[in-house]
Amino acid sequence: MSESDMLARVKERLRAVLRRSAQTSAVERLLISTAALGLAVLVGTVLILVSGRMTTCTTAAATYFGVGFCYDPVTVFDRLFLGALGDPMNPLFRPLHGEFAPPFRKGWSPFNAAMAVTLRETTVLVFTGLSVALAFRAGVFNIGTQGQLVAGALASALGLLVLAPIVPGGAVGAVLLVPAGLCIGAVAGGLYGAIPGVLKAYADANEVITTIMLNFVAAQFALYLVSNHFQRPGSQVVETVPLPDVGTIPSVVFDPRTNFSLLALAIAIGFGGVIYYLLQYTTMGYELRTSGLQPAGAEFGGVKTKRTIIASLTLSGALGGLGGAMYVMMILGNFQTGVPSYGFDGITVAILAGNNPLGVLFAAPLFGIIKSGSIVIDTATSMPPQLVDVLRGLIVLFVAMPEFFRLIGRRAIADEPSVPNGGDEDA
Repeated sequence: MSESDMLARVKERLRAVLRRSAQTSAVERLLISTAALGLAVLVGTVLILVSGRMTTCTTAAATYFGVGFCYDPVTVFDRLFLGALGDPMNPLFRPLHGEFAPPFRKGWSPFNAAMAVTLRETTVLVFTGLSVALAFRAGVFNIGTQGQLVAGALASALGLLVLAPIVPGGAVGAVLLVPAGLCIGAVAGGLYGAIPGVLKAYADANEVITTIMLNFVAAQFALYLVSNHFQRPGSQVVETVPLPDVGTIPSVVFDPRTNFSLLALAIAIGFGGVIYYLLQYTTMGYELRTSGLQPAGAEFGGVKTKRTIIASLTLSGALGGLGGAMYVMMILGNFQTGVPSYGFDGITVAILAGNNPLGVLFAAPLFGIIKSGSIVIDTATSMPPQLVDVLRGLIVLFVAMPEFFRLIGRRAIADEPSVPNGGDEDA
């Protein structure tokens, strides 16, 4: 067999693998993600045990095979997943040992503080995941959701501080200020997202480079603006003065001290449904999807490519800006520099969701649990935070990579008729 024939066979086998990965059903993807999570836990267990042997400690946290280890992987993963939910499981419920006590711990409530942290992280991640997913569906790689989130957060905080003195207090003020703050954040994020859209449409600038650079621009501009013009007097950190109570999203059911509102989560879920409907059942959504799958065919069919690029990045930026507004109005109560990397986490959320807006609503809670559980591990175990970060990254990598390769497969064979059109809702 000649070298060219061997190369052709390798390419055909590769395309067959890509074709099969692109056509996996929702059930298959769920099973693959579950298996990937299990594999991540297995590899993480080995990593924790090895690290536990390399570390010097006065008392071993666990003993396996007659050997003492400084870190116990069972405790670590228990804190990571169950600790993020507020320890719901009853330790006496052990069906494998024939003990069938009530499964939930007595006194446990789903409205606990740990659950609130998990859900508030989830709320912001829904917006950043939707932001990235919408752009990806249009064939545009928006790596700048973090910068758009910062722009929305800063604009929302400053806008509310300007509006608060002229708006009445009480329920009327909240009805006026909360929607106003969200709108300001969305507009600021949308305008900031439109910048790389215009550069790509009219100057053929690579959106990956421009959006990454604009992340740094947003962070530095926010630092300059707050530290030099809106700094809270006497504060040791770079932050604005607190927002008035009527400018924050009110807590529902949960303790106000947890900085979480079910209303905010409901708004995030509602936007997930709106974006799904936009993409699947509107003319604009059709143009966005066809531009992402078949750019040349879409342009030949009458889709205005430049307008689609700008629209997709503007809408994507608006969703990122909404996430920033939620961060300011629900979690912080003012604007502070050093905003967590919700925008970058949104990339992995979108990849795991297959860029499906409804999938984002299921992927975001997993990452919310991981982020919240990491905090619990830091406080409940002796594991160093660096190892916790490695463990978290390991889980994210294993869970997201199968879906990432599936998306590559869909793009690689998008021109083949064998790919069913009905599956493009999660392309």
